[in-house]
Amino acid sequence: MPRVGKKPVVISAGVTITIAGSHVTIKGPKGTLEQNFHPWVHVTQVGDTLEVTVDHVEEKLARSLWGTSRMLLANMVTGVTTGFTKQLEINGVGYRAQAAGKKLTLNLGYSHPIEFEVPSSITVAVEKNVLTISGADKQQVGQIAAQIRDYRKPEPYKGKGIKYSTETIRRKAGKVVKSAGAA
Repeated sequence: MPRVGKKPVVISAGVTITIAGSHVTIKGPKGTLEQNFHPWVHVTQVGDTLEVTVDHVEEKLARSLWGTSRMLLANMVTGVTTGFTKQLEINGVGYRAQAAGKKLTLNLGYSHPIEFEVPSSITVAVEKNVLTISGADKQQVGQIAAQIRDYRKPEPYKGKGIKYSTETIRRKAGKVVKSAGAA
């Protein structure tokens, strides 16, 4: 039996929830998030908690939808109250980033700067070589961070590129030059 799906989602103060069939809208101080759930999933508000139930519990799809739907709701509540952040580090000589409004300019060693349009629900802050991406939607924050990282992934020899702040790069040894005495 699912363990995650059975746990109720605690609703923080200042959060309003609207449930219309399988469509859930959550509003809070950081924004508004909406999600459509599978028809087998039923979300009910009981006091200051949300409870998730499913039809056809004996089927594998229903059990997987149960826990996934509960975590999506929990992430939505967390997102509209505190939000989510990801930090990226830029390593390399001449590699830099500049944020101007909703446009991020990246100089990553290519012959041209890369212009990245940031969605309106996401904020990007640049401080020295650290990019901080924040927003209410966990999936969107992670997707934007992954797209920016894809422009120049870290390489294993010198560690140049864009990496997550929590990521460790496994370094490789460079080429070893042999002596020319034994010919």
